[in-house]
Amino acid sequence: MSKKIRLPLRTISFCCLQMCVVLLQLSLVGCHEEKVHEKSIQYVKTTIAESTGEESMISYPGKTKASDVVSPSFKVSGTLSKVYVKEGDHVRKGQLIAEIDPHDYEVQLKATEAEYSQIKADAERVISMYQEGTATASNYDKARYGLQQIEEKLAHHRDEVRYCKLYSPIDGYVQSKHRDAGENVGAGMSVLSLFSSNNIEVEIFIPGSDYSRRSEMTRAICSFDVMPDNIYSLDISRMSKEANASQLYMVRLSFKSGADIGRITPGMTTMVYVSYMKGDGGGTVLIPSSCILHSKGRSIVFVYDKSRSVVIPRVVQTGNLDTRGNIEVTSGLSSGETVVSAGVRFLKPGQRVKEADKTSSSNVGKLL
Repeated sequence: MSKKIRLPLRTISFCCLQMCVVLLQLSLVGCHEEKVHEKSIQYVKTTIAESTGEESMISYPGKTKASDVVSPSFKVSGTLSKVYVKEGDHVRKGQLIAEIDPHDYEVQLKATEAEYSQIKADAERVISMYQEGTATASNYDKARYGLQQIEEKLAHHRDEVRYCKLYSPIDGYVQSKHRDAGENVGAGMSVLSLFSSNNIEVEIFIPGSDYSRRSEMTRAICSFDVMPDNIYSLDISRMSKEANASQLYMVRLSFKSGADIGRITPGMTTMVYVSYMKGDGGGTVLIPSSCILHSKGRSIVFVYDKSRSVVIPRVVQTGNLDTRGNIEVTSGLSSGETVVSAGVRFLKPGQRVKEADKTSSSNVGKLL
């Protein structure tokens, strides 16, 4: 017959307490392991690559320029006696705009005229005698060539007096005045600058990546801050074939015929928008520039694989950067793919990640 062993109540309570402590410890260990596992997965911000469509538009700051700018100068040297125009004045073609003191040239002309009269009279006598047979052929040639020489000299000195007056070669406006009355000017030295009032162009500078796509340019427009309601269509008139010191190419665009450009003057700033056609029409997408990781001369993005919650690096070819901070990807990425848009330099190939929750539109400042 078995004997029942009765334990004291204190012993039973102590055993139960120990069992509860063990269970609680096991529970805490499980929670800790779950939190450690949760922290090992990095949260990332993602975006979806969007197709740019058949055209891409790139903006460039520009400035209006007169298509015809001339700097008229005197053909003779002398003291500037009068400048008849000032900056901003409108001038007509053939209008007198400046004059050199002609005194020295007029004195020289009078001396040449007296010399001409004497040589002409002597030459006429010798020619008459030669016709009568009383002068030799040698004297006749000397008289004839001497008269021809003094005639050319007289014409030259008359031109010098005429060159003391400077006339406008175009219809336009005075852009700047370089010399004032009383100053000595040399032949060919610019006195002032004029620009045409009829032809105004817009000048922009584009990088080499856009210059290489110049055949894909389809249209161009511009707008002015002072005239926000007006949009002007432009045509490309000329383009430099050599880059400047900043590796930029100059492009001149003209306003389409019929455009009302009466309020537009040279020197105004404008924003020019140029559209480029996509060669094959597809394959180009737009993503934030923060998605791009530059490493060893390559451009890399991390594509997010939702099925495995990992990121996969991919080499891409990039294009132009727009004013919103988005960059074109011309190859290596398709429309609709999800890529990491922040903190790409901290990621590793195949790393497990989790998409960060999208911020609610009502959560201003991401405070909630």
